[in-house]
Amino acid sequence: MMRGDPADTVSDAANLPYPDRHAPGRCAYFLDFDGTLVDLAQRPSDVSVAPELPALIAGLHSAAGGALALISGRPLADIDHLIGLNYLPVAGQHGSERRDAHGKVHIHPVDVDALSELRTRAQRWCAMHPGLVLEDKGLSIALHYRTAPELATVAEHFVRDAVGDGNSDFQIQAGKMVFEIKPCGRDKGKAIEEFLAEFPFVGRLPVFVGDDVTDEHGFAAVNALGGVSIKVGEGVTAARWRIQNVAEVHRWLRNALAG
Repeated sequence: MMRGDPADTVSDAANLPYPDRHAPGRCAYFLDFDGTLVDLAQRPSDVSVAPELPALIAGLHSAAGGALALISGRPLADIDHLIGLNYLPVAGQHGSERRDAHGKVHIHPVDVDALSELRTRAQRWCAMHPGLVLEDKGLSIALHYRTAPELATVAEHFVRDAVGDGNSDFQIQAGKMVFEIKPCGRDKGKAIEEFLAEFPFVGRLPVFVGDDVTDEHGFAAVNALGGVSIKVGEGVTAARWRIQNVAEVHRWLRNALAG
């Protein structure tokens, strides 16, 4: 792992030191899921979870006194299904739903009628454009074009037309080969800030690891608090550290647990 500008190449993940102030008991860990803990797949349902990952996350959650949360664009139910740790604090759908450390689930209010109309339009659009994959997350919808990259412009035009100018209820979130329509006012940075106002996260050094443009809000929030922001892979980023890939993230987490 290296620190520096976005053009830096990446080296050994073990190079990020863990002095006493970075010990698990002093940190609040926030981890993205797709592209960070698991490799990206053609379809969201196709991801593969490494057999050792749940135990690794559970171990660090325990070592950190419960101050570890997953921060994902996926629905909370997806995360629970894939990881199998339904006691973990999780922010799903970019913070539109959030389970705190006490197990209470907070749901951001959404105009369900407007969302239903957007969902119907998206279903019809995808039916006319084979290759687009519609992901209905419950509080948001996403159009994936990973299996048909030539449809990127088509997908972008659809979501921009569907949301329209001046829409105060929904906004567009671009990601890696996906365009998402999500409730306004919710992002990963706000989710992290909400966790940091609660026990056991409050007063700890925030550490956030993510790979996508959707994680930049989280990096900005953590940077503003003097925390540790880590970008997985290449690309321009506000993150202060960079790590090569998912395998190196797992190695870095093992080092954090050992430290």
